[in-house]
Amino acid sequence: MRWKTTLYFGLIAASLFGGEAVKTVGEKEAARFAELALACVHQEYPNKISHVMNSDADVAAPRVLHPAFYGCFDWHSSVHGHWLLVRLLRLFPEAGFADRIERALNQSFTAANMEGEVAYFHAKGRAAYERPYGLAWLLQLAAELREWKDPRAERWLTVLEPLEAVVAERFRQWLPKLAYPIRTGEHSQTSFAFGLALDWARTRDDRQLTTLLEEKIRTFHMKDRGCNLAFEPSGQDFVSPCLAEADLMRRVLKPGKFASWLTAFLPEIPKKTGTNWLPLGVVTDPGDGKLAHLDGLNISRAWMLEGIVSGLPKDDPRREALTEAAAKHRESGLASVTGEHYEGGHWLGSFAVYLVTERGLR
Repeated sequence: MRWKTTLYFGLIAASLFGGEAVKTVGEKEAARFAELALACVHQEYPNKISHVMNSDADVAAPRVLHPAFYGCFDWHSSVHGHWLLVRLLRLFPEAGFADRIERALNQSFTAANMEGEVAYFHAKGRAAYERPYGLAWLLQLAAELREWKDPRAERWLTVLEPLEAVVAERFRQWLPKLAYPIRTGEHSQTSFAFGLALDWARTRDDRQLTTLLEEKIRTFHMKDRGCNLAFEPSGQDFVSPCLAEADLMRRVLKPGKFASWLTAFLPEIPKKTGTNWLPLGVVTDPGDGKLAHLDGLNISRAWMLEGIVSGLPKDDPRREALTEAAAKHRESGLASVTGEHYEGGHWLGSFAVYLVTERGLR
């Protein structure tokens, strides 16, 4: 049965890092999300691998191929499942689930495990592995650890850094060669991945990758006009092509410039509330892994709408309609995070935590 969630959550009074105020759930609600990740980060099967084999020697179990990130059905879900655990341990260090999270992270973050992950990336034929979605989430995981001033986080980050370096270099090598954006609503989309990667690059003070990303984002999107929300969603989207691009652009444009760009890009955003300008994604079968993507779409739309609002001037007349749509998508999306079906349970918790803790907002 789907659980009900309140529309708005309280603010943590204390800043966690660099003046960042974080909206969060209470411990009971956070425990629901923690349990989803704890149940799957070391659950090897069922497993969907995307694996280039060069010989019979490459036939191996997921735990052998990926000693750290073999659970949660696929590599990228395992990575952001670990991010979820780090994020909630950071926010709730005294919670009842905290010790279990720490044990799970200690099990995954060992030097031997990470050496295996790095070796996998260096093998022939894997230059595009998990690009860009899984790579972006790996950087998000590293950013979370780097921001958290805690001895455990520092230890885990030290273990992760060799893989972090490989992933960051993959972006540096790929971006100059990428001639066009990828505008899908699934893993290959560039807007969502660029947003996560840019947040990491700024946290890491990686000026080279920051510059590469900012230049590519402007080249790809400054002249974009009239994104058609009537074509959304496609039947298995979990991120909106239009809203993800707008949420990306607010990261590189000042409020006035962003407001003008948004007018040309999404002219159908209303200036009044009470309009059904962005209908919810409807999931007809949550047990179908692809159809269940639409639950994630509602969650990611919510945080992208909130991101768009955060980038607009305070007096922009579209803010109320955007906020209303975000609240509607938040309520529907969070109600779907139950774990009843593994098809959604292995990943929706990460999306929920990203939303309710305002991870993408600064």
